[in-house]
Amino acid sequence: MPRRRPVMSEALKYEIAAELGVLDLVKQEGWGSVTSRQCGNLVRKAIERAEQTLPKS
Repeated sequence: MPRRRPVMSEALKYEIAAELGVLDLVKQEGWGSVTSRQCGNLVRKAIERAEQTLPKS
């Protein structure tokens, strides 16, 4: 099975991590140290941003 390309850019992940206050943790220990709850918050924030860029119909 071929690998999928990432949905979020690395820059966006780090930007959202900074907004949510987990960037220092990511820089020190890597993404594996981020809790499931924090990851969920990152995804939620990314979805909110994506929805804001969609044209309203």
